Amino acid sequence: MATLTSKQLTQYNDSGYVAPIDILSLEEVEEIKKEIEHIEKKWPNELIGLDRNNAHYISPVFDQAVHNSKILDVVEDIIGKNILVGGTTLFIKEPDNKGFVSWHQDAKYIGFEPYNWVTAWLAITDSNEENGCMRMYPGSHKEKIQEHKDTFNKNNLLTRGQTIGNLPLSKTVSNVLKAGQLSLHHPMIIHGSGLNKSNSRRIGFVIQSYIGTDVDQVIGKVYVQQARGKDSFKYHEHTTRPVALMDKEDVALRKKANKELSKIFYNGAKRKGEY
Repeated sequence: MATLTSKQLTQYNDSGYVAPIDILSLEEVEEIKKEIEHIEKKWPNELIGLDRNNAHYISPVFDQAVHNSKILDVVEDIIGKNILVGGTTLFIKEPDNKGFVSWHQDAKYIGFEPYNWVTAWLAITDSNEENGCMRMYPGSHKEKIQEHKDTFNKNNLLTRGQTIGNLPLSKTVSNVLKAGQLSLHHPMIIHGSGLNKSNSRRIGFVIQSYIGTDVDQVIGKVYVQQARGKDSFKYHEHTTRPVALMDKEDVALRKKANKELSKIFYNGAKRKGEY
């Protein structure tokens, strides 16, 4: 059983995130990388735009990563033993691309309350300063929700291009991960990422998020999977796990899930972006 050390728990509580956590072998992340490339080649529209979300519904490989016991063990240390999968996202930055993620807080738009949930960021490739790794503002999770401006910047990988201004950049730190390592971050921490200036792809598979069963969706509807423990609250509709790649029923389920997710992300927005 993989658990967080007392030092790692202290880092999470004090800073709002903990990293790096060794999780997958290079062989395991290579399997995920090959799955991405296979889907992109055979179904080129299935991992772009809104459909970068919830790939774990259509692929047993992604599903196995989401339900990996090593990840669930460390997540349990933070949110408890009753764990639901609330959604996943692929963040792929192409080489020499202008794509970036602006400074934001996950809790601003996702609609999960209370904040007994955590985002798990799994590095499928190395993630470093050259290729646009995440940067964290340690301790910002202890503050209130900040004002975000919707920019709808076409290069911003967030749905609305939501951005926090006037951030003290000198207080932010790089969250460097090697392929197979994991980062866990709090819903309230301010974070973002820059451009990929390297000559290779930067890929992150993000479980956004693992939620405690006591967590409701206060903006809209999400579909969930029971990852561990029991759900005595029954706030959400539970789904099955995929047994084959791109199964017709699973594809239909993801389409419904992503439609509901879009309603949540764009709640109150004047228009929609590309994601």
